[in-house]
Parts: sequence; structure tokens; C-alpha cells
Amino acid sequence: MTTYAERPWTKQYDAQVPKSLAPYPDHPLHEFLRVSAQKFPNRPLALSSAELPVVGRLKRTVTYQEIDQLSDALAVGLIDMGLKKGDRVALVMPNITQFVIAFFGVLKAGGVIAATNPSYPPVRMAHQLKDCGAKIAIVMSLFYNTVKDIQKDTDLQTIIVTNVKEFLPGPAQFLFTLLKEKKGGHRVEIKTGDHALQDMFRNNMGKKPSVTVSKDDIAIFQYTGGTTGVAKAAMATHNALVANCLQCQAWLKGDIPGEEEIFLAAIPMFHVFGMVAVLSFATSLGAMMVMVPDARQIQDVIENIHTYKATIFMGVPALYNAINNHEDIISGTYSLKSVRACISGSAPLPPATKRRFEELSGGVISEGFGMSEAPTATHVNPMRGENRIGSIGLPLPDMDMRIVSLEDGETDMPVGEPGELIMAGPQIMVGYHNMPTETTNVLRDSQGKRWLYTGDIARMDDDGYFYIVDRKKDMVLIGGFNVYPRAVEDVLNEHPAVLEVGVAGVPHPEKVGQESLKAWVVLKEGENITVDNLIKFASERLARYEVPTRIEIVKELPRTTVGKILRRELVQQELQERKDS
Repeated sequence: MTTYAERPWTKQYDAQVPKSLAPYPDHPLHEFLRVSAQKFPNRPLALSSAELPVVGRLKRTVTYQEIDQLSDALAVGLIDMGLKKGDRVALVMPNITQFVIAFFGVLKAGGVIAATNPSYPPVRMAHQLKDCGAKIAIVMSLFYNTVKDIQKDTDLQTIIVTNVKEFLPGPAQFLFTLLKEKKGGHRVEIKTGDHALQDMFRNNMGKKPSVTVSKDDIAIFQYTGGTTGVAKAAMATHNALVANCLQCQAWLKGDIPGEEEIFLAAIPMFHVFGMVAVLSFATSLGAMMVMVPDARQIQDVIENIHTYKATIFMGVPALYNAINNHEDIISGTYSLKSVRACISGSAPLPPATKRRFEELSGGVISEGFGMSEAPTATHVNPMRGENRIGSIGLPLPDMDMRIVSLEDGETDMPVGEPGELIMAGPQIMVGYHNMPTETTNVLRDSQGKRWLYTGDIARMDDDGYFYIVDRKKDMVLIGGFNVYPRAVEDVLNEHPAVLEVGVAGVPHPEKVGQESLKAWVVLKEGENITVDNLIKFASERLARYEVPTRIEIVKELPRTTVGKILRRELVQQELQERKDS
């Protein structure tokens, strides 16, 4: 009988993937930048572009050597400003070249990255900045006034400001200054005590920081818990991020030559998926990144793929789905044929979305899985071997997995049976910042290892492929039966008129203490279908207790920045509508 301890998944690895990569190198994350800058000094690391009227799309590239030198200069400036090893620095900007420079500059200075979503409402941003204790923030000018307004509610002492135009092509800088800088809120007056990023570059070019950073030092605070409403900073070491980059390298070896690759940097780098699987991973390979500041601008995404021939595309299902249904992709105006390899994460990948994107691009989407608490990838389907539909794939090298009882959290479930997914490996976080109780709840020692309790209900088949059934907190009890919203979503997503769907348990309108199942459905453009037809479609494919008792047609679904459906917000909307009626 197969057991988890046997690591059956290693038998399914592609031929070039080793079972273990240990021992991992003893160096900090930013060593990847230094090595790549030495090997490929003139190779572009970041490519920024802009679409200009009449002229078309213009680009500006910044090389590995330039970013290495600029991040050195920033590190020296931060140290002169009083930054001490272990101090947190907040980054408040989208995917722009300055994010890359700031990321490595802070790490070289011995600081800890605490990146936040620049579009957060001020109250939420203030909470994260206060919680992490950052005294310095590096901010894009568009968000300077917001950060300045909340500064009194944080520990911030200094704000370093950069303008998006500074790394745009020359003509684009001119037009941006003329047409958008002031009107769009990018032109700001830097207050006394704050600094311009460009001045820090000029004042410190040619200098190098002398701080010694070890593999065991904390590298990032990644805020998680957005789907529960409780923001927690998962603390990860340099070693954890280095290990994950090397795990990804091993998994993709032979399919990604390395420096020849062009990553589409569309996933936000303030999220751990973009920070590790795009920024850090691409840098470790010596590859180029095409910067996409806002992945919600699908036109910009597909133009960048088409124009710069992106080959690697880390994405989320909502983004792949939006591209599939974009009129310029359907018409053939823009091509996806350069894309060879994609890893989809952060949310379940509907089979229909996978099939359609692969038809359009000719590439492969391998569904994977990861967590902010294990930054970032833990499972991926093979690049050459079998991609099992609905599976998050196989654990990466050196990862151990168990499926344990939902009742006691310790008893191993029989292979094939669902339970809570727990994992151990080199990239597991050290804990949550200032949250010892929450840390103890999810990090537990057993069988000589420290296990991360993921909160996900999963199962493993006999070959070692894993399947996420649902989140523990999202499981619904209907008539004594466990119902998993994800399974219902997968069925409704197969309907040809459906663009996307969210399913959740809501308090029963009549039976106190019980729940009923509701689906919120977004239709494809031009489609028109009745709720009764959708219920009939579901009834033919699901058990009776799994069929939603109510379906609502909506224009859009609430999502996190990386595409996870916020089921709790759907439930809150439902309860508010009941209250209002």
C-alpha cells in the first residue's frame, strides 16, 4: 500500500528533475543578481514599455549590470540613512523597474522587504505599515500623498519617492510629463525629510554596501490572510527564497534554457508569487522580464506578449481566462505563440481555461500550488510528463507532504482520502511576525520535522499527484453531507455560456443554524441563459445536495489582487441584500 513517507511523487518526476537538491548554497537571495550581473552584464533584466499615439510601442531596457550598480547605490544610501540589519522597508509600487532595484537594494543593505498593495485603501495600508514597523518606505509618486497622509498612524520616518516615468523610453517620458504626470497625480512635491530615489542613485553610484547578510536572515514579510480578513506577515529567510528558486530551476531544467527566456512580469511583485516565481526566479536564471504595471489592463498584457515574444508566463486562472476571451486574441490580431511554459497558481485552474489557452498559444500551462507561508511554489505538474486535470501536481524536490485527519490533525489519512494538507521543506516560513499563537497553530513539530498546516483540504492519488478539494473554512454542510464549493464551481465553469463562477455557503433563509448553497455566475459577453437552465446543467453532473439552491447572474466577482475569488465578500453581499430588503 502506498504511503506518504515513500514520496511516491518522485517516481513521476521528469527525467532531469532530482529527488533532492540538498545541500542548498549558503548565500543570500541577492547573490543571484550579483552572479547574473557578472555573467551577463549587458543583458536586459527589466524591460519597460509604453504605447504612444502614432509612434506605437516603445521600450527601454535596464541591464543586469545597471540594476546591480543602482541597487548597490540604494543600499549604501539606506545604510547612511540609518537602516540597520533586520529593519523593515515598505515598498509601495506596482511592477516597474524601480521595484526591482528597490527589492535588491533593501536586501543588500540587510533590510527586510515588506511590500504592500499600492491600491489598498489607506486604513488597510496603514495597518500593514504599522504592523511591520517600517521606518522607511520606497513609494511611487502616484501613492506618495496617500502614504504621507497615513504616516502619522505608522512608524515611518522617511519616504523615498520615485516617478514611473524615470525608466520609460525617452519619448514616452516627454509625453508622460506633458499629458499625464500632473493630471494623473504623478507630479508631487516631496516634503522636507523625504528623498527622491534618483538623488540617492546619483549620490552613491560606484559605492558598495559592506553589510554581511546570511542565509538565515529574514528577507521578506509577506502579508497573507486577505481571504480571512486577518493580515499576518509570514516571515521567510533568504535561504527559503534561494531554495524555492533552485527548486523551480530544477523543475523547469531543459524546458527553460535560462538567459534566453523572456518572463512576462504581470503578476504583482508585491505578492509573493510575483516576487519569487517571477522576479527572483528570472534573476537567478539571467533572464529578462517584461514589466506589466497593471495586469487588469488586458490589452497591455497581450500587446507585451505579442510585441516582445514572452516565453514564460506565470499567471492566475482569471488572467488566462480574460486573455482567452479578449476580442483581439479571438480575432488573431495578437498572437500568443511565443509562450511556451506557464505555471498557474493562486486559485484553481478550470480545465476549460487550461484547454483554451493551450490551443491559442501552443504552450503548456502546468497548474501548481504555493503559499505565502512557503514562498512560493510547493507543487507543480510536470513540464514534460503527465498534467493531470484538476491536480496541483507533484511536490517539488525536498518537499514532504501528508494528508491528515480533519478531526485530530495528526492521523495520516489513507491514500486517496481527503484531509488537511500539511507540508515540510526548505522554504517553509519561520512564523508570523508578532503572532506567536497563530504561528503555533500552523507550525507543529511531528515525526522529527516541522510541519506547516495549510488549512486546505486535499487528497493524494497512488502516483503522488495532489488535488485541492477546498479550503477547510469554505466547506459547507448540506443535509449532513460535506459539500466543497470548488467542485461545484468546476462543473458550472464547464457551461459554454459561463465566464466565471463563485460558490459559497450562506445562512439558510428559513432554517436557523443551517446553510444553503448559492452560486454567483458571470456570463460571457453576448451570452444569455436562464438560472433554471444553469441549475438543470448542474443537476445532471452533481449530487442533489451539491446543486446550488440559488444562482445569481452578476457582472463581476470580487477577487484578490492575484485572482482568488473572495467568497466571504459574496456571502457578506448576500447578507446585506437580505438586510436591505
